[in-house]
Amino acid sequence: MSNRREIECWLTDMDGVLVHENHPLPGAAALLQQWRDQGKPYLVLTNNSIYTPRDLSARLAASGLEVPEEAIWTSALATADFLASQMPGGSAFVIGEAGITTALHEAGFIMTDTKPDYVVVGETRNYSFEAITRAIRLIGDGARFIVTNPDATGPSAEGPMPATGAVAALITKATGKEPYVVGKPNPMMFRSAMNKIGAHSENTGMIGDRMDTDIIAGIEAGLHTILVLTGISDQAEIERYPFRPDEVLNGVFELLEEEPIESDEQ
Repeated sequence: MSNRREIECWLTDMDGVLVHENHPLPGAAALLQQWRDQGKPYLVLTNNSIYTPRDLSARLAASGLEVPEEAIWTSALATADFLASQMPGGSAFVIGEAGITTALHEAGFIMTDTKPDYVVVGETRNYSFEAITRAIRLIGDGARFIVTNPDATGPSAEGPMPATGAVAALITKATGKEPYVVGKPNPMMFRSAMNKIGAHSENTGMIGDRMDTDIIAGIEAGLHTILVLTGISDQAEIERYPFRPDEVLNGVFELLEEEPIESDEQ
């Protein structure tokens, strides 16, 4: 897609694009309003599987951004959507919090620690050695290993903390089994998001702040990719990769369209 004006639907990352440490980034509120005014379908995406869309909608509202829960797509929702398509009414042993357990329940899954079809590992701040041990044994007994997202670390006020990918690596080391990872950079997360809003890759744009997840997944899903420099990436980071986004912007404020000036002439 050569012309941004051809984009009819939008997918956008949340952290580093719309918000940073619970503060809205310049232009974020106005861009969301622009999409609403233009009637353009959009989804706010996040690899974080801790929170439900309702939780995230409330958190964004507290930051000054109006995003209804139905406009939020998490790696937990994408995982539940994938598993429901693979094994409707299946069962899972879950390491995670409300985001993933609620999504799986709503997709018709049963939570169990006895002969589950899947072991699903999501984000949590309370990893239990007992639960990890149980997951290892269940995978050894034949349960399929699924991970919501590959992020090895997450941010905190004190510095990086271990995240889903780090715990998954521990389980892989103990079992010899690699998980199937649903969240970014798997383009499946974008495809499931597009299915939710009836979008097509030919006219959908993706805005992100990470080359290694947002942009590569957007390219592989066939989307118009836009990297913003308000998150973790800078020009030096871009140069590290053999691929390029369609556009590099200083922030989402550069996506705001100027309103036409009305003429005073009669």
